[in-house]
Amino acid sequence: MYLYGYHACHAALLNPHRVIEKIYLTDQKTTERLPPLKMSKVEMVDRRRMDNMLQPGAVHQGIALKVQPLETLDLSFLESDTTPNQQVIVLDQVSDPHNVGAVLRSAAVFGAKAVILTERHAPKESGALAKAACGALERVPLCLVKNLAQGIEELKQMNFWCVGFSEKGQQTLTQIDLKGKIALILGSEGDGMRQRTQSLCDFQVCLPSASDFSTLNVSNAAAIALYETFKSQQG
Repeated sequence: MYLYGYHACHAALLNPHRVIEKIYLTDQKTTERLPPLKMSKVEMVDRRRMDNMLQPGAVHQGIALKVQPLETLDLSFLESDTTPNQQVIVLDQVSDPHNVGAVLRSAAVFGAKAVILTERHAPKESGALAKAACGALERVPLCLVKNLAQGIEELKQMNFWCVGFSEKGQQTLTQIDLKGKIALILGSEGDGMRQRTQSLCDFQVCLPSASDFSTLNVSNAAAIALYETFKSQQG
């Protein structure tokens, strides 16, 4: 697969867990802004060739990497983390790679331990997702679960409180205790959380809005949720 764009590629070059097979550049001067490179892996190409290598419309900024996907983690890695205050994001059938990438970016900013997706009805690791994540794909684990309900139950066994977001929520996020281990669960923009997912939430909350137009992009809602949880846990 290919990663492209300065921030996504710069972060990948710094990630010791990322296997990089080839580095493509359109301008030799780009090397001055990057970590030390194995020059044997660097190939200079013109912009037309780079455009043809990547998906149509990819904004590559003159840099692309041919890489192997990162190793997929399961939820068990969270068990070894003894940090008293933690947050993770759980996405219920959010399928747009740009949304997932934007959620990863916010997760990195606000110190989330993981972004959790289902194996089906969710985007695979890709250049578009990595570009939207702006380097966060290399910093925040992307965990895949076969069955989201079982994944939520597993989080509960690790003492996570599961907080689902719904326009019908009877509380706002700031009205509940956000200290400890918190799993923030968001559904797709069209359908929201599935019924089974809702039934497993310890709390269902809404984000207050100024009018009856309360629909937010899922990545924007995730950013607000992550910020409020981070702020509460830092207090």
